[in-house]
Amino acid sequence: MQVLKSLAAAALIGASASTAALQIDYVGSFGPGVEGGAEIAAFDPTTVRLFVTNSDSNSLDRYDLSDPVAPVTLGSLDLSPFGAAPNSVAVADGLVAVAVEAAPAQDPGVIVFFDADGVLLGQVTVGALPDMVTFTPDGSRLLVANEGEPNDDYTIDPEGSVSIIDLSGGVAAATVQTAGFADFNAGGPLAGDLPADVRIFGPGATVAQDLEPEYISTDELGTTAWVTLQENNAVAVVDIASATVIGIVALGFKDHTLPTNPLDASDEDGPMAAPAINIANWPVLGMYQPDAISTMTIGGVPYLFTANEGDARDYDGYSEEDRIGDVTLDPTAFPDAAILQSNANLGRLNMTLANGDADADNDYDQLYVYGGRSFSVWNGLTGALVWDSGSEFEDVTAALGLPFFNDDDGRSDNKGPEPEGIATGLVDNQRFAFIGLERVDSFFVYDVTDPTAPQLQELVPSPAGEEAPEGVLFIEAADTPTGLPWLAITHEDSGTVALYQLTGNGTTSARPIPTLDSGGLAVLVGLLMLLGFTAVRLRADD
Repeated sequence: MQVLKSLAAAALIGASASTAALQIDYVGSFGPGVEGGAEIAAFDPTTVRLFVTNSDSNSLDRYDLSDPVAPVTLGSLDLSPFGAAPNSVAVADGLVAVAVEAAPAQDPGVIVFFDADGVLLGQVTVGALPDMVTFTPDGSRLLVANEGEPNDDYTIDPEGSVSIIDLSGGVAAATVQTAGFADFNAGGPLAGDLPADVRIFGPGATVAQDLEPEYISTDELGTTAWVTLQENNAVAVVDIASATVIGIVALGFKDHTLPTNPLDASDEDGPMAAPAINIANWPVLGMYQPDAISTMTIGGVPYLFTANEGDARDYDGYSEEDRIGDVTLDPTAFPDAAILQSNANLGRLNMTLANGDADADNDYDQLYVYGGRSFSVWNGLTGALVWDSGSEFEDVTAALGLPFFNDDDGRSDNKGPEPEGIATGLVDNQRFAFIGLERVDSFFVYDVTDPTAPQLQELVPSPAGEEAPEGVLFIEAADTPTGLPWLAITHEDSGTVALYQLTGNGTTSARPIPTLDSGGLAVLVGLLMLLGFTAVRLRADD
């Protein structure tokens, strides 16, 4: 069935798809083809090279995309002298920065600098588990999200932080400042400013230890950064010049009883506990818990776009995770507990034990589950939720049926489609957001020109054999040799990079991709009928 799913996805991609606003042409795929072989990518427009982290071989792979239809592999940079594995890469003005975690991961990591030809320029030490790196728009500073995860026994829990590396004098003169969270610890000067809904729950952890920076995005001036704190369901605001955390925003919770927010809560909701699609309202609260974040300033307001993946702390020494069917529900709050806790309803759904027992009587008055199964738009100045895609990801993928939906329904009990990567960019003066779905092997496209009312454009399944989109990279038209924007999607499980070219209103593709002929279309329809698919391509104008 997986082979048929991949074939159908390939046929869907093979047809050059277009909407009134955007055309997406699949150019091709490349990479080592092993799990972990392609996780995060960065592009250097000067040399037209793509740099891709490869955790499988502990290396940085390099590709020449001067001819995007026929990428040239330039070889790999061995990162084993610097640490255990690369987590992220960024490029600015030919300077390549790679985040490498230590072994053990609780020790300080390093940022390694190369030029575009792979010449080592230097390295600096940063915090524990550097998970993501990004340059400010002018390239003068590099920001690093140091996640600071605990060890598996939960006996060592380093502080999370954001390193800010000043590169204005070059790599040789680089200096490192640390924006930490100690001021928010109990008794600290900002302890009273920590919102109550920020999840601080690690055993024995201070606030600084518990907060785990995941992903960073800056404003267009490079003055302010927003940092997702995924496990904590929050975002930190950092003043870059002073290397100071100036605020933490609690993202709140998604009410799945509302008509806009139903979800499929079980992987055993069909006859005889078989997989089935059952999107419904349930009395649970979703924690947005974004992974990736992207920022666009529109009308003078910085808007934050988040991919609300969700994540649980699940270690040998401590786990917050359990299934709703295995906990005690408060009889007043849930008089129908027996019905709710059946496997076909909520019994299989993963929940957190760290929230929901407000009166500490060992039963749960509220049920909190992982991830928003959506992408959201937030006001970067106020932290207010501007817009959320609700249940649209599951609604749209449900129309394609099983096995496409939630990985053959196998992830419905645990974060659903898992939107992980997100990128935003301009195509012919229209703003778009691209959101990768880790468990559905596809990405969504939204027109976000009006950030208060994004419009679904289409769902693009990954090419055949490409699984688990991890990173989403938008490359501006001015930076590509074709003069049109590109989108590079890195697939973690298959170890491949898929490259797309984007065409907006009033432009013509510089590299038209062949569309299906009548014979190919017949094969496609047959495959879709066999799989139970109900639509070849979902678009806003269908």
